[in-house]
Amino acid sequence: VLADRGYDTDSIINLLIEKQANAVIPSRKHRKVQRSTDWWLFKERHLVECLFNKLKHNRRLATRFDKLTCTFVAFLKLASSMIWLA
Repeated sequence: VLADRGYDTDSIINLLIEKQANAVIPSRKHRKVQRSTDWWLFKERHLVECLFNKLKHNRRLATRFDKLTCTFVAFLKLASSMIWLA
């Protein structure tokens, strides 16, 4: 699970440990015990955020013009493939 410092709470961390998920969440500055973080893996989060930013340039996706989920997902796949090809 890749997340930013805002999700560094004990309840979220304990839930992820319970679900046997690998939490890559940097510790907040005020924590007394700082957890170790895989910074190389955390930097990969940037690629996902850039994709979401590029997808939001399509007004149809950003404002959710499509009423049906199937048409929204279809346009999402089309826009993602166009970004991938560019």
